[in-house]
Amino acid sequence: MAKPFARKFYSSATWQACREEYAKSQRYLCEECLRRGIYRPGDIVHHKIELTPANIENPEITLSFDNLELLCRDCHAEAHKERSKGKRYYIDDGGTVKIF
Repeated sequence: MAKPFARKFYSSATWQACREEYAKSQRYLCEECLRRGIYRPGDIVHHKIELTPANIENPEITLSFDNLELLCRDCHAEAHKERSKGKRYYIDDGGTVKIF
């Protein structure tokens, strides 16, 4: 679920087009799984540098392919687990509580 400050960005036509073009450029495969030799579809275009209120207007952060990564849901959860700093749970995109 997008944070309130980022909802407008994530619903924009600009992001939707960027996200689709990036996924297409990666042949719709999860980049993290590919690094491990696994072929798995990617579901989420992830920002490597997390979006914040301070950088949400910066296209070098929000729209640059250098800051994007296509991940499957499991790898995306793992990426956010690293950011969670001690949290023992998260809420997935479908609204389900998941335990790390």
